[in-house]
This record gives sequence, C-alpha cells and structure tokens, in this order.
Amino acid sequence: MTEAMGAVLTYRHELGMNYNFIRPDLIVGSCLQTPEDVDKLRKIGVKTIFCLQQDPDLEYFGVDIGAIQDYAKKCGDIEHIRAQIRDFDAFDLRMRLPAVVSILHKAVNRNGGVTYIHCTAGLGRAPAVALAYMFWVQGYKLSEAHRELLSKRSCFPKLEAIKSATADILTDLKKELVTLSWEDRKCSTVEVSGLDIGWGQRMPLKLDEENGSWTLQRELPEGRYEYKYIVDGEWTYNEFELVTTPNKDGHVNNFLHVNLGVSIGYGYGYEYEYEYEHNVRHGYLEINKESEPHRVQLTAPTLCKIVPEVVNSDPNSANGEVRKRLTSDDPDLTKEERIKIRRFLES
Repeated sequence: MTEAMGAVLTYRHELGMNYNFIRPDLIVGSCLQTPEDVDKLRKIGVKTIFCLQQDPDLEYFGVDIGAIQDYAKKCGDIEHIRAQIRDFDAFDLRMRLPAVVSILHKAVNRNGGVTYIHCTAGLGRAPAVALAYMFWVQGYKLSEAHRELLSKRSCFPKLEAIKSATADILTDLKKELVTLSWEDRKCSTVEVSGLDIGWGQRMPLKLDEENGSWTLQRELPEGRYEYKYIVDGEWTYNEFELVTTPNKDGHVNNFLHVNLGVSIGYGYGYEYEYEYEHNVRHGYLEINKESEPHRVQLTAPTLCKIVPEVVNSDPNSANGEVRKRLTSDDPDLTKEERIKIRRFLES
C-alpha cells in the first residue's frame, strides 16, 4: 500500500491505483481500474468517489466504469459520482470548475467521511478540483492550499484556470469577439486547435474568396488562450500573430489574451511605443500603462498608427478590480466573497 500511495509525474496505468491524503478527509489519486478498487477505498473510510474522467479516457485504458459504478451502488456505504472535465484543457477546466465543485461540495455534505477525487493520472484535473475546493470551501488562501497540496502529492494543477473560475463566479463573465486570420489562397483547408476547444478538437476557418484570407470569429471570455493552425493537415503557427516562446520541446504556439474587455492577441501588442518588434496588421495597442488601449493599423512592417477609435475597457470598474485582484499572483477571498461563493455552490 505504501508503494501504491506514491505519486510520480509519469502515469503508469499498469501499476494500479495510486493516491495521497491531502487532508484527513480529502484524497487525490489516479483512476479506479476494477470494482475491487472500490473496496480498497472503503477500507480507508472513503464515502465519495468523485470521478472527473470522460468516456474517451476510460476507453483508452479499457476501464469498465459501469461495473465500478454498479459495485459501488451495491455496497450501499459509498457513492460514485461522475463530473466530467476534458483532459489537458485549461479552458474547459475553468468553465467546468464552478459546477463541478458545487457537485463535490453537496456530495461531501451529504456523505461525510473521506472524499476521493480522481481523474486518470491524478496529476492535473483532480488536484485542480481539490485545490479549488480547499480555496472556495475550506478557507485556504490559494497559495496556502497549493503548498499543502504539493507537499503531499507531486502534481501540476492549472492555477490560472482556478483563478479565472473564481473571478467568473464573483464578476460578470464578459466575452469579446476575436478574429483569427490566415493569409493564403493557395491552401485548401485551414483549421485551428487550442483556444477554448482544447488541443484534441479543431475548428475550420472560412475562405473569403474576395480577399483570399481564411477567417474565424469566436467569442471568448476573459483569459489567455494558446492555439495553433492546421493548414492542409500540417500544424503550424502564424508568424504575423503573437507567438509564445519555445517550450522545452521546442514547440511554438500563437496566443491571445482577452483582458478586461479588450482582446490582446490577433495583431495585438503589449509594447508601449508606436514602433515595436512584432509584425501586427491591426488590433489594439496600449500607448502607455495609464492610457486606454487604442485601435491601431499597420503602416509599415514595424510601425503602427492610431485609428480614431478609443476602446473603453473600464479596467477600474468594480468587476474589473475584483478580477484583476483574483487573477494576481497570490489571491485571497474576503469574508463576503466566501459567503457569495458558498451560496453559489449550494444553489
């Protein structure tokens, strides 16, 4: 059992279920594989099994979720609950967290005892849900809960998704219309992956025959999004849009940032000068940190001019200030905010 409770950052399904107590009443672990795993959890006081896996996750490893659910139901002293979140998708995690933690909170109140939260490997989705629960319900600061979690289990919960989900509950969730574009009339298909649909999904761009460009318009909530184009089946990035630095594997993605009502990404820049390095075609540019973002157009490869249109993003509004604070490096909740979140989770 000691070996089974060890957690590593590389999941090995053949080693069976592994888990760690994060608190005396809260466990984060990997997926159950057989009905016998239900009995293992019953022996350590688990009353709620909280499964975040989607059907493709289960099918990939040949897990018979129906058999596990049926056995748990027959036992009578343990409840198996599914609350699905898409794997490797920070946006889906963000959007699903409020509803998922609400289900979890009600289950804990109903069943008591120890709660077992799991995804497939217990390294991403499950730690994130546990962390959000500790932050929203159990009174932790997010940084304190994160330290506590990592002291018990090696994992990588997506903190930005939790921060954004927290702000989504407490503020109005705004969306901005973003346009992506690919200039090449010679290709036959252009798709995009990432954004708010995850890396396992694709969306097609439409060809504008008149100007020879492929475009996609999509409304996105506030947040940062990475994406990549698939042109005639080949994955690539657009050098005329903002790009990430290469990751450890050398991959480069495009990205955009929808922030406080102003989209920064497709042809958008962070620099505070008219002339700057990034080749943008049009978008919003902050001339300095105090000014409103201005609509700009490209007049030369590294030169933009201001268009007579000022976008009022109202970053100093009440909701804007709350979102800015809650998405900062070390956010905490006021007493009133905790009450509001608790009411939301219990509604």
